[in-house]
Amino acid sequence: MSTCKDHITFWNGEKMPIVGLGTWLSSKEEIQTAVNAALEAGYRHIDTAYLYSNEDAIGEVLQQWIKSGKVKREELFIVTKLPMIGNRSENVERFLRKSLQNLRLDYIDLYLIHAPIGLTAKHDDDLFPMNADGFVVLDNDTDLVDLWKAMEKQVDAGLAKSIGLSNFNEEQIERIVKTARIKPANLQVELHAEFQQKSLRDFCHKHGITIVAYAPLGSPGRNAFYTSLGMAVPGLPDLIQNPVVVKIAEKYKKSTAQVLLRYLMQLGLAVIPKSVTPTRIHANFQVFDFDLTATDMAELGELDQGEKGRTFDLSTTLKGAEKHPENPFRGH
Repeated sequence: MSTCKDHITFWNGEKMPIVGLGTWLSSKEEIQTAVNAALEAGYRHIDTAYLYSNEDAIGEVLQQWIKSGKVKREELFIVTKLPMIGNRSENVERFLRKSLQNLRLDYIDLYLIHAPIGLTAKHDDDLFPMNADGFVVLDNDTDLVDLWKAMEKQVDAGLAKSIGLSNFNEEQIERIVKTARIKPANLQVELHAEFQQKSLRDFCHKHGITIVAYAPLGSPGRNAFYTSLGMAVPGLPDLIQNPVVVKIAEKYKKSTAQVLLRYLMQLGLAVIPKSVTPTRIHANFQVFDFDLTATDMAELGELDQGEKGRTFDLSTTLKGAEKHPENPFRGH
């Protein structure tokens, strides 16, 4: 039997299920099938964002499950995020209320600032505002400390139980921690066997901030996403076929994806693998019945490529984002 807990605990005592469903890049039909399959499989942690434009579809499914009595609201852990076009203190409550309306919920379990870069939009559905030359329209006056104060007010108002950050670097997190009245409970970042972020993990541990790993399998689906945008495909790691991972998977009669998820879980991280295939969604949850040994953990630890392993950079999808003063990946 596994010794790994099925949740991680925030500094405020709130418990986040350690395996959640990632929902980026999913159509309405796909996402409703995926959320239903996930809830049937035992998932209770669903990760979304205003930016994904799928909160309404997810909300329909959640409402069906709650109304039918198949699940209680307090058994669910729902995460959503403030979009970059909302990164001013006066916008936070408006966007959170829009997310709550979409999701048909009274409160969010964890509300994150999606990224530290602010964008200037013409309206609330202008998610990636571009100028005539195809460059993203930056709001260069983003004030992260002021923005965090507005996030804290959402906890005071009971609209969010916990608040946190996504795609922030150590310096940005430290700035917020130093002035915070309500500390960030969680940081969501790219993290997988080839990009293990050890310095950032140690930093968060020191400050009592938990971590959720997005793209925990190295995001094999993102190549298709870049191609669909007509962009050059970065050399994304094929962790699923990695011989070290394959060897360990064979030993436990598990899939390579299950080994990669289990590795991060044993490091104390929550994971949000994204899939719209019910069989994969189910398989990604079958990670509580085996333990990796210290030797396995060491071998997987050696797969880390450092910065070379990073597959996601805001400027890859948002042309010109690297010029923002709060670009978190500056110098990488």
